Amino acid sequence: MSEIKTIGVIGAGQMGRGIAQVAIQSGYDVLLFDAFTDGLNKGVSFIQAQLNKGIEKGKWDKAAAEAAQARLRPVEELTALKICDLVVEAATENKAIKFDIFAELDKICPPHTILASNTSSISITEIAANTSRPDKVAGMHFMNPVPVMKLVEGIKGLETSADTFATVRATAEKMGKTFIAARDIAGFAVNRILMPMINEAVYALYEGIASAEDIDTAMKLGTNQPMGPLALADFIGLDTCLAIMEVLHDGLGDTKYRPCPLLKQYVLAGRMGKKSGKGFYEYNV
Repeated sequence: MSEIKTIGVIGAGQMGRGIAQVAIQSGYDVLLFDAFTDGLNKGVSFIQAQLNKGIEKGKWDKAAAEAAQARLRPVEELTALKICDLVVEAATENKAIKFDIFAELDKICPPHTILASNTSSISITEIAANTSRPDKVAGMHFMNPVPVMKLVEGIKGLETSADTFATVRATAEKMGKTFIAARDIAGFAVNRILMPMINEAVYALYEGIASAEDIDTAMKLGTNQPMGPLALADFIGLDTCLAIMEVLHDGLGDTKYRPCPLLKQYVLAGRMGKKSGKGFYEYNV
């Protein structure tokens, strides 16, 4: 098993900043990269605010928070990640973007560096094919919000080595996560089940079966879910939900995975959910 000391995280948005926070609090040195300076600064500020909030709530002391913060280094050049033992990509759920990132990382990082993707649905085998080290590419799908959710879904591509997979498992477990292994098939385990449920809830709204509020209330009180599927879709991002449904539909070829027309319409209208201020519900942003 490879030794991981320094982790690179690509993307300082909702997922990337969460992964970076958990990593620094677990003793890893972290280089956080984002293609946009403003996004990088916001990500770093958010992590600092979360660490301070933890002090106020008594989750950890000031010394632990300061030590964690000292392990975080924001970087504005992807080439800075050449010193990392593991890089976790948490960019937008877009094949072309991910393929380009992995091709660049393959050139930048030394041969021992493991390259992982936080993708929630895209084939790890296909991502790995954009590198010359497919044996050192794996999926590490963290759940949102990362500091709270205990699961990491591990995905082994066709060429992923046993050593690489054991290393990403050990890294996730050091971060306090429960690691499960899923096959490299569209949607893996979590989103193969979750996204069709969300899509069906959108169909229920589209067909006028019930209001958004009543659909969510029915699922919360009728099936004991902590959050209704439409509120959860807003939290995840409707553009992300649509992208995953399209991967499922394209990858599995079954009409039951066809994205609801209403979901497509909302995304085209810019109603992305909580991050845009409006989805199935309205939010203050």
